[in-house]
Amino acid sequence: MQSTNLLKRVIDAILLTIVMALTLTACGRTQASGAVTSEGANRAASASESAKSDDGQTNSKSDSKTDGKSDTGSDSESGTSKSGNDTSSNKSFDPDSAFSKRDLEQTADLTDAARLTVADGQIIDITTAGTYLIAGTAGNCTIRVDLDDPNGKVQLVLDGVSITNSDFPTIYVVEADKCFITTTQTVNTLAVTGAFRADGETNTDAVIYSRDDVTFNGEGTLSIKSTKGNGISCKDDLTVTGGTYILDTALDSLEANDSIAISGGTFTITSQKDGLHSENDEDNTLGYIYIAGGAFTINAKSDGIQGTTFVRIDDGTLQIKGSEGIEATCVEINGGEIDIYGSDDGINASRKSSTYGTPTITVNGGHLKVEVGAGDTDALDANGDIIVNGGTIEVTQNGMSSFDYDGKAEFNGGTIYINGTQVDSIPQSMFGPGGGGFPGGGGNGNGGFPGGDWNSENGNGGFPGGDWNSGNGNGGFPGGSGRGGNGGGRGNGYPGDNNSDES
Repeated sequence: MQSTNLLKRVIDAILLTIVMALTLTACGRTQASGAVTSEGANRAASASESAKSDDGQTNSKSDSKTDGKSDTGSDSESGTSKSGNDTSSNKSFDPDSAFSKRDLEQTADLTDAARLTVADGQIIDITTAGTYLIAGTAGNCTIRVDLDDPNGKVQLVLDGVSITNSDFPTIYVVEADKCFITTTQTVNTLAVTGAFRADGETNTDAVIYSRDDVTFNGEGTLSIKSTKGNGISCKDDLTVTGGTYILDTALDSLEANDSIAISGGTFTITSQKDGLHSENDEDNTLGYIYIAGGAFTINAKSDGIQGTTFVRIDDGTLQIKGSEGIEATCVEINGGEIDIYGSDDGINASRKSSTYGTPTITVNGGHLKVEVGAGDTDALDANGDIIVNGGTIEVTQNGMSSFDYDGKAEFNGGTIYINGTQVDSIPQSMFGPGGGGFPGGGGNGNGGFPGGDWNSENGNGGFPGGDWNSGNGNGGFPGGSGRGGNGGGRGNGYPGDNNSDES
């Protein structure tokens, strides 16, 4: 019996030892796993905390861009978070790193500057990094920047320059990590009067054409006229922090592949296309516009401001007139005085980027006035959600709807006026779900005017007694069903009753 008890104690001790060993092993594995995860998080955080700098950074420039409209250029500045991320309502755009210290300096250090004078029929080649003070008047002259060191930076200081070309950019940045174009307290005039000719495989389409990052600043005036093309085209990031700009263009006035970021300056823009346009044909995760300040008067035949991923406005004074005022996948307004007249929609959020989930208009602050013309027009139109958290919105509605949205509408704060009357909720879209026709219901009761789809392919709604132009024809004009496939003949059309098929 005694030996049996001793054997039992030995077996218990062995089992206890095994259990403790397994437990310690499991904790060790858990701790190791946690350490790896934490280390990875720290590396990611460290990579995203760097502030943008133009001085003394290590550049990781790659030479992978292609020429022409779809130039993408993957050049980047170390520590720059200009990456086309969503705004705060979506992902992780950081406005604090949008502008470098040198971007924000409005005067150049001319101590060691080289002095150049433009001349008729000349190409002025700049191949060495540094600062260049440029003056003079010329025709068919191009200042071409093509640095021997692709990591070098160059600053062109325009000191009363006037250049008129027939078919080629006045300033052409071929290769540089970044080019600064700075105006002194002078008036500078650049123009191209004809259609642009290509430079090999590069489709030069603007008065100022840059294949790399370009920043505009200064204390003077830069006047740009493009009879057949764009005003300024940048195939990477376009930044403006100061100066006065007058642009009159046949195509986009300011155009960039990856981003446009503006913190100051005065802009008078007349465009037969878009005022500001940011789009990368090869990567729809890029192409944003960020406005942190400045005064804008934009008269555009198409969109006043169009971005692929997002348009974010934190401050500034903007007067915009166009077919559509502002358009992007997501539009976020946090401040500023914004006055929009749209002959179509005032603000439109539509899916342009695969980076985003739901197209959204978000208003957190500022004073927004939107007026739209008559017809099938909407003041704020989202192919997704509209969220109002603050600010003041004044809508003058001459068309179909003040607010049109396919998803949800949230009114969490702020003030909204529609045609002078304050409202306490965001109204349902005029062409929202359901609703009878006008004056007789839609074929299946699926819309018509005011509730339904004007141009639906599935034929739910329309004006006045069903779908106006639908594929399946529920209702129509002037009778109930156009020649509908899915009924609507019993919907009372306008002006007749049931004067069409019931098929």
